[in-house]
Formats: sequence, C-alpha cells, structure tokens
Amino acid sequence: MFVLYKTANRVINKNETTSLLEETCSRILSFCNSNAFRQGICIHSPIIKLGLQHHLYLNNTLLSLYAKCFGADTARHFFDEMPQKDVVSWTGIISAYVKSGNHEMALRVFDSMLISGQCPNGFTLSSVLRSCSALGEFEYGTCIQGYMIKQGFDQNPVLVSGLVDFYSKFDLIGEASSLFIDKGNHDTVSWTMMISSCVQARRWSQALQLYVDMVEAGVPPNEFTFAKLLGACGVHGLNYGKLVHAHMILWGVKLNVVLKTALVDMYSRCQRIADAIKVSNLTPEFDILSWTALISGSAQNFMFRKAVATFCDMRVSGYIPNNYTFSSILNVSSLMLCLELGQQVHSRVVVAGLEDDVSVGNALVNMYVKCSDKVDDALRVFRGISLPNVISWTSLIAGFAEHGFQHDSFRLFMEMRAAGVEPNSFTISSIIGSFSAAKLLPQTLMLHGHVVKTNLYKDTAVQNALVDFYAGSGILDDARRIVDTMSCRDAITYTTLASRMNQMGHHELALNIITDMNNDDIEIDEFSTASFLSASAELGTVVTGKQLHCHSLKSGLCRWVSVLNGLVNLYGKCGCIRDAQRAFREIAVPDTFSWNGLISGLASNGYISSALSAFDDMKLSGVRPDAITFLSVLSACGNGKLVDLGMEHFQSMSEVYDIVPQLDHYVHLVDILGQGGRLEEALEVIQTLPYRANALIYKTLLRSCKAHGNILLAEDMAKRGLELDPSDPAFYILLANLYEDSGRGDLVERTLKMMREKQLRKNPSQSWVEIQNNVHPFVAGERSHPQTNEIYEKIESFETELKKHGYHLGMVTRDSYHHSEKLAVAFGLLNTPSKAPIHIIKNNSICRDCHGFIKFITHLVDREIIVREGNRLHSFRKGECSCRG
Repeated sequence: MFVLYKTANRVINKNETTSLLEETCSRILSFCNSNAFRQGICIHSPIIKLGLQHHLYLNNTLLSLYAKCFGADTARHFFDEMPQKDVVSWTGIISAYVKSGNHEMALRVFDSMLISGQCPNGFTLSSVLRSCSALGEFEYGTCIQGYMIKQGFDQNPVLVSGLVDFYSKFDLIGEASSLFIDKGNHDTVSWTMMISSCVQARRWSQALQLYVDMVEAGVPPNEFTFAKLLGACGVHGLNYGKLVHAHMILWGVKLNVVLKTALVDMYSRCQRIADAIKVSNLTPEFDILSWTALISGSAQNFMFRKAVATFCDMRVSGYIPNNYTFSSILNVSSLMLCLELGQQVHSRVVVAGLEDDVSVGNALVNMYVKCSDKVDDALRVFRGISLPNVISWTSLIAGFAEHGFQHDSFRLFMEMRAAGVEPNSFTISSIIGSFSAAKLLPQTLMLHGHVVKTNLYKDTAVQNALVDFYAGSGILDDARRIVDTMSCRDAITYTTLASRMNQMGHHELALNIITDMNNDDIEIDEFSTASFLSASAELGTVVTGKQLHCHSLKSGLCRWVSVLNGLVNLYGKCGCIRDAQRAFREIAVPDTFSWNGLISGLASNGYISSALSAFDDMKLSGVRPDAITFLSVLSACGNGKLVDLGMEHFQSMSEVYDIVPQLDHYVHLVDILGQGGRLEEALEVIQTLPYRANALIYKTLLRSCKAHGNILLAEDMAKRGLELDPSDPAFYILLANLYEDSGRGDLVERTLKMMREKQLRKNPSQSWVEIQNNVHPFVAGERSHPQTNEIYEKIESFETELKKHGYHLGMVTRDSYHHSEKLAVAFGLLNTPSKAPIHIIKNNSICRDCHGFIKFITHLVDREIIVREGNRLHSFRKGECSCRG
C-alpha cells in the first residue's frame, strides 16, 4: 500500500495531466475498495490537493471504502461533506447502515433521498426492503413495492427476490409464492431466495419441491441453493439429506466452508455424527461456523466428550469462539449437568467480553439453572445481560419454578411484563407446569386470565398446560371444558388428561379417551399407549389391554420401552405372568421400571422364588434398585414368610443402596415380622419409627395378631389405630373376627355394637369381571342383574357338588353364599368360552369360604380363575391357588 501511495505522490510531483491523475486515483481507490484496504484512505488527501474533491466517482468510491473499513457512522460524516450526491452515493450510505444493522437510520436516509428529489434505483430499493423486513415495517414495504411497480422495477430479478424474502419474513409465504410464480423466467438467485423463504417458514416439503421445479426449469443450483436445502433435510430426514448431497456432487458444486457446515449440521440432526465428522475432514478449510456446527452436532447426539474435545481443538487451531460457539458448549454443560465445565466456559466468556450478549447470557442462565443448586447464580448472570429477551426471562422463570420457588417465578413473570417483554407460549406453559406441582390455584387463575386476553390462549402448548393443571388439581370438569374448546387438540392433550385421570383413580374415564382420540383422528403414540395400558392394568381389563397390545404391534410402538413396561405391568397385575415375562424379554435394555414391573408381577402372583431371583438378576445386570423395587421385594418376603431374608433386604436399603426407608417400607417390615409370628419385634419397629405412625401400620400388626391369636396386643393396636382413624370399620371387624376365633362371643357382640353405635358399616364387598370389553360389577347379595336367576342356579349346582364331595361350608355359608366374588365367578362361567380364563377384581380381601369355594370350582371345571385383591393375586387352577392357602 505504501508503494501505491508513493506512486500517487510521483504522479503529483511530475504534474501530469488531470485525466491521468483522475485515472490513477480511481484505479488505486478501486483496488483498495475491492480488497477493503484501510490504507486506501490515504488517497483522500492527494485527491483534495489535486482539486478532485468534486469528482463524483472518486467520492462514491471513497464513501464505499470508509463504510467497509470504518463503519457507517464514519462514512456518514464523509457523505454529509460530499458537494454532489447521486443515486450511487445515496445507495452507498443506505447500504452501509443496512449492513451495520442500523435499519432505522437506513430508512431515514432513504426518506431524505426522496425529499432531495433523487430517484432510487433497484439496488437502493433492495436495501430498503431488507430494512423493512428487519424492522417489521410491513406497510412501508408494501409502499416500496407500489413504487417499484410505478417505476417499472417489478421485473427486476434482484427486487423480485427481495420482495419474496420480504413477504416470507412476515410469514406470508402464499403471497411470496404467488409473486414468484407471476414473474417467471427466474435465475438461480431468485430460485434460491424462494427456497430459502420456504425453509425459514418451516415449509420443508415445499422447499424440496421448489428445488425439483428449479432443476426441471433448467436453472442450475449453486452452493447457496444446496446450503438452504440441507437445512430442510435436517428436519425431513436422512434419505432426503443424502439425496441432496448426491445432487450436489452430480452438479459439480465445490465443497466450500458454507456447504461443509450445512452438511455437518444436516448429518448431526439426523443422528449420523460419524458422517458429519467425515464430511468435516474432506477439506482443510474451517471457520468458526463449521467448528460450532461440529460442537453443536456432537451435543445433539449426546457425545458430550467429543463436543468438549472439538471445542479444545478449535482453540488450539487458533479460532476464537463467537457467541454461538459459547452457547453451544454451554448447552453441553447443561446436558452433562457439569457445573465445573460451565464455570470454566463462563470465565472464557468474560475474557472474550461476551457476558452481556443475549444468546450467551441465555445459555449461561440455563446452565446455572440446570447445574447449580443456587438460583442466585442464574439471577446474577441474568442481571448482567444488557437487553434480556423473552428467552432470557423464560429460562430464569422456568429455573426458579424447577427449584421450587414458584412464588418467586410468578414475581419474575410480573417483572417481565413490567419491563415490556411479552411472554411466549413456553413462558406461560413453564410457569403453569410448576404451579401444577405446587397446586397454586390462585396464581394459575391469574395466568389463565392473562392468556385469555391474548392470542396465547389459542396456543396448543398453553392449553395443554392448563389441562394438565386443572386435571392434576382434581378439577376435571374445567380440564375437560378446555379440551372441548380447543381448536387443535393433539396427542399430548389426551395423554395428559388420561395420565391425570389415572392418578386420580378414574381409570374407566382414561380408557374412554381412546374413543376421543379416534374421533379426532389423532394417532395413539407411545406415551398415550403407556397411559391406557396403566388404566387397563388398574382395572384388570385384560381384554382391553390385549387389544392395546395388538395395536402396539401393528403400529410399531412395541419398540418403545415405556410401552413394553406397560405390558409387563398389565399382564403382571392381571395374573398373566407368562405374558408379562414374554413382554419383559422383548425389552432390549430393561430399566428400573421394567424390573420393578416384573418383580412386582411375580411377587403378587405368588411366584416368590422367581421374584427374588429376578431381583438378583436386576442387580447383576447393573440396574440400581429404587424404593419401589424394595416394596415389591419386601412384599414377596412377606407373602413367602421369609422373615430373615426380608429383614436382610430391609437393612440393605440404607446400608448398601443409600435409600432411606419410607413409612410404606416399615409397613411391609411389620407385616413380615407379624406373619412370621415375631409380634414383639414388629411392635418394637412401630415404637421406634422415624416417622409418625399411620393407621395402616397398626392395622397390619392387628391382622398378624388375629392370625396368631394375640388378643392383648390386638386390642392395643386397634385402640391406637382408631385414635388416628376413628371412621375405619376394619379395626372393629378384625377385632371381632379375632374374638370369634378365640371363642369369645360376648366380646364379638360388644365390638360390633360399638361399631353400630358409631354408625360405621363395613364397605360392601364388590367384584368386577370383564366380558367382551364390558366391565360387569357385582355387589354382595346382588339380585338386580339381568342374569340373576342363572347366576344363583349356577352357584346352587356347585353347592350340590360341594356337598357330594364332603366339603363343609361352615358357619358363614349363608352369608358368603351371596359374596360378590362368587356371583362374578358364576357370571364369568356362564358368559365366557369353555377354556377362557376368568379375571375378577375385588375391592377387599377374599374370605376363607369363597377362597375354598373357587378352589373347588377349578377342581371340577378346567378353568383358570384369577382374583385380584389390592396388589395381591390369587390364581386358581386345578383345585390349587397360587397363594398355597
């Protein structure tokens, strides 16, 4: 550059002709301008000395050089001093402001241009359209379009492309398409612009179809065309991405850094990180965007160590991370829940001076929210962001909510609105989700009122969050009302509703949602299937469960662990233990839920040894048991009367697995000791509980006292239990039965009299049996059923057979003759095929007489009868029961 400056001085010293001087200055400036050489500004001084400061071409070139090297504001000073200005001058300064992102100033200068009487050209209008798009000035942009039509610029391909981009930015893709089609005879740039617009509008299929039309029209694509197409393929799938990659090779498009970055991003999105790395190594050229794409791609594929290693390699290669790079590596820290890595990256952010950058600040807030126990860290970072946007606020609000500070999150929401930042659907749904866990009804009602006043009420995510809150709070009518008014229901809507209904025990209502989904033509996915399987399991409707199983097989949902876990649970609770084991074997990598379902199913069906063996297999496979696992294991030990083994497993919870036993675990421990006859030890467990005892634990020991005839301890347990729950008749009934077994009829009458005086009644015995997708309920003494006569005749025929075989029904025969389980069994035998198993659910324990009655029936009839009472199942077959009772 110094040589050029000396050449200019020699020209001056030799007093050559003016035209030669102008040409020399022009060539030097043009060279410097094209290469953005800052030293080219030195020519400004000789130009003034030579008296060429009025030369318009030289001034326009100097203006462009000032803009490129020193920015729009410096260029503006020179522009204001120019004695003459033409359309190139005005376009140059407008373009400078557009490139610097100062779109408001660009439009002001354009207004001044029009006032000056200067007519814009196509390049001017193209820059102005970009500013209109950036500022959301739709009316201004349409005025520019009208001016273009009047001045005959409407056929200009550059301006047509600009208009297409303008309408696309306002999500008016239909108008953009119409404009594109009407003009015709497009070049590569306009086709690429239209494809880009479709990609930005998330119309992936339309973008790919435009590419096909472009090729058919004989217009060759360039590297920018393929870069945009690869963005669509990242969403549309790997096959499309490979096809576009192949076309890129066939067209002979050179693999530059832009294309390489687009390919890396596409393969990463399609979970082909190995192919992404292979592409990145095809050429030695890298830039900060390609490095960032590799880091982001590794994170998307959960290859966190690879992402960190790539970040380190980038630093070693001399590349300085930008805000997007830091955001990507901070995202890795969040996914890894690695606070130390996040803090190290934070220190580099501070060194780079990017701590006030919005994207980096958002990533830091998210990292501290996910990785740190202190929300103050996230709040401190948030306060350092210069202009926090809706993502910043949402990350902070959601973080406070996740940490249990629901009231603070609501306060931040109000602060966000006061700051003039309007919440988006994710903000609202995040807050409502946290309120759902804390049951904060008043605050949710306020939020509900806010969204009703805005367009957010029409957002499906917000409506789904409201459905979840109201259903989870037990306000099913309001939840259902929102669902009915939704214009766009999806699988999440119905899955949320079904899940909450299951939690509240409304399993039949949950299964009815299957019909709603079919009516709305919404496909049942893996999540909704899991909810429906859970409802079927709780109801014991094995037929419905098998139909869901068939649907899962046909639709390919059986590859999902959640669905297979649901099947294990269903078949285990319905007594189909072989089917449960078969479903378990189909799980490639069983998780804790899988093992829990299997162990629980085996234990409840009386397969004690198999349940404990499955527990050992679980530990050997490397899956860590949880608190639910030990409930099933302790239940198995209790049912199998394995006292010492049960004690050993109970102690291992805290000593080996760092699991703090909850009250439910102590209830099982008391049951284990009680069934083993170690009543004093069971009492000691209750007396040394680290929790406040509940009525259930006293009732559990009371049952053991009844089994072992310990009247004194039983009376003490009944007294303590009734102090906690005076309205539970089970204490009186258990005590009365113990007195009866001990021959104390006087105490039986006194106990039942006390029960009557307190107006307590035993819950009526109920049983349910499923026949052809219909659940038939029966109550003790049922005589309103249409088949009552047939049912009682069936029972009488079995009674006759019982007497023939010398079976004595005992004292309670007359009452138990009408028990609900007998009625359900008789109904099942009358209405099912001769070899089909009968599944019955009971709301309380099966009595001794009915247990023997059903055993005898399976001795006479070749049937399997499965009766579920709570979490325990009795599988009757060939005169035997799985409980061995």
